[in-house]
Amino acid sequence: MSLYKNCLLCPRACGVNRETEERGYCGETSALRLAFAGIHKGEEPPIIGVGGSGTIFVSGCNLGCAFCQNFQISQKGVGRAVDIDEFAGICLALQKQGAENINIVTGSHAAPAIALGIALAKKQGLSVPLLWNSSGYDGLEALGILKDLVDVYLPDLKTLDPNVAARFFNAPNYPEHAAKAILTMMEYRELNSSHGLYDSLSYQSSYPPSYNSVIIRHLVVPGFLENTRQVLAWFANNAKGRAQLSLMTQYTPVQIPLSKTEIPGGFLSEDEYDAVLSMLNEFKIDDGFYQELVTGSDWLPDFNRPNPFSSELSVPVWHWREGLL
Repeated sequence: MSLYKNCLLCPRACGVNRETEERGYCGETSALRLAFAGIHKGEEPPIIGVGGSGTIFVSGCNLGCAFCQNFQISQKGVGRAVDIDEFAGICLALQKQGAENINIVTGSHAAPAIALGIALAKKQGLSVPLLWNSSGYDGLEALGILKDLVDVYLPDLKTLDPNVAARFFNAPNYPEHAAKAILTMMEYRELNSSHGLYDSLSYQSSYPPSYNSVIIRHLVVPGFLENTRQVLAWFANNAKGRAQLSLMTQYTPVQIPLSKTEIPGGFLSEDEYDAVLSMLNEFKIDDGFYQELVTGSDWLPDFNRPNPFSSELSVPVWHWREGLL
């Protein structure tokens, strides 16, 4: 926890003392704040398995994405502080509800507290794997703290273009730091295909007892296919055989209140979708997942509701206003 005193946990390197009321770019002090925990069924097939993924949404974020679907918790402060005991209890409640794993969503800025909470939960009986679901804008120090706790890494690789990173993610240095973080993750957890984790056709039961892997996610942004091409080329050159690709086509034009950033105003077109699938063939990437093209916004979460997601996607276990449900 002393790492909060001069916070250098992420590439922002704010250097503020978060043990006081001083806040970093992430908007957070050293207090661990959460917004929601539940059994989520909207992830990649092997992540949800049979019982669903035990997602824990952490409040605050070290990016500033212009079209963030979770802007209520990442940029608008929704959530409340929990102590380490309560956090461990939430993890154990998810496991009791049948979660295949504990899936920490956007926790880079809170790595020390999360590490303590997971360690305590393990002492109290937590046995399911831990997934680190991040924007990719992770500091190497934060990754080091979690190295011996994380089983699967789920980083985004949003862009390798500094101009796109500055325009949409408020982080022109995102490309270099995300690439470095993902390379580190792959070093920590070289893909072990012997477990059959990604064979979704024969996947019939819960996770094997242990596994090491990385799934790299990329969201295709309408009108920016060259951005996707750069990411796929990087994946082909650096991650093929070491990680899985998850290509997401669910871009939704979420306009964050009071934001002045102009964002793409529509959904991905069928022509763009076909072009992206052709890129997979061009780069000979066949190890991973891609979403079907489905437009709409019904799935967007509202974290002010006890169940922020549609009932088909999520079973709530804990909410920042209600506590355990």
